[in-house]
Amino acid sequence: MASQHIEPRPVESTPKTLQPYPNKISSDALDDWHLIPQKPNWAEKFHQYWQPGEKGAHKTLNTFLEKKIDAYATHRDFPHEDKVSRLSPYLQMGEISPHYVWHKAKHTTEPSKHLDKFLSELGWREFSYYILYHFPKMCDTNFNAKFNAFPWQKNAKHLKAWQKGKTGYPIVDAGMRQLWETGWMHNRVRLIVGSFLTKHLGIDWKEGAAWFRDTLVDADVANNTASWQWVAGSGVDAAPYFRIFNPILQSQKFDKNGHFIRKWVPELKDLPDKYIHAPWEAPKEQLDKANVVIGTTYPTPTVDQKEARDQALAAFYKL
Repeated sequence: MASQHIEPRPVESTPKTLQPYPNKISSDALDDWHLIPQKPNWAEKFHQYWQPGEKGAHKTLNTFLEKKIDAYATHRDFPHEDKVSRLSPYLQMGEISPHYVWHKAKHTTEPSKHLDKFLSELGWREFSYYILYHFPKMCDTNFNAKFNAFPWQKNAKHLKAWQKGKTGYPIVDAGMRQLWETGWMHNRVRLIVGSFLTKHLGIDWKEGAAWFRDTLVDADVANNTASWQWVAGSGVDAAPYFRIFNPILQSQKFDKNGHFIRKWVPELKDLPDKYIHAPWEAPKEQLDKANVVIGTTYPTPTVDQKEARDQALAAFYKL
């Protein structure tokens, strides 16, 4: 793996002094940019989850290295366990350097598969920049031109349900609601919701990329684009289009006891583990006991996942 053979450049020392710009600077008032979203202000709770700035970045890195990295490789895919670094917003905003993160992790952490996995993920992040540099049109163009002929669906109702976490698939809805409240989503769940949008709903990956760009605090043009094209099957070294994440099986595997779902889809919190991944399959007495009415208190599934999968594959094989 590259991280074992090529070290990033050494971190530069902090300059002792900085010469201020000597001339008068003309600038806008920040409030005039209207950066805070309104009607609704979906960012109103961000301060509960993030400490912006360099201090917040270093605090987050130190917490990860001291308390989380020793389980990173084996537990990073389980969204309720919080074994990921959460450094992506700070890296995206330039509040901490990927070179600094790499060297700090490499030289303060005992060698292990967990450290190797973390360093490799940093490498994948930089690979996205490499791709974008050499293929600058990939932000709005399929890297694999074969997908230019793909018959994407234009379904505003389905897109809105996905955006608001009301698809009727609990793991998808949990992820989209986590994004809406925190401005961030666990990586495994990003793969699930991305596959669901592009494969089950058949909606163009560009719609998903645009939504993530508007709602993620780590909205990074290189990583966002590369990740969406990867999951859609149209990108560099992408997941084959026929690799379609089954949202129910993914939920059962990575949120077995429903902890993540219960946190973000509380209307399902009283369902037994057996039924929380696909509540429409629960017996009526179980639904009644949990005060769940499919189609009323929780949405009916937007699509039948098996039928949608078959339709996606049929469209792909016609290309």
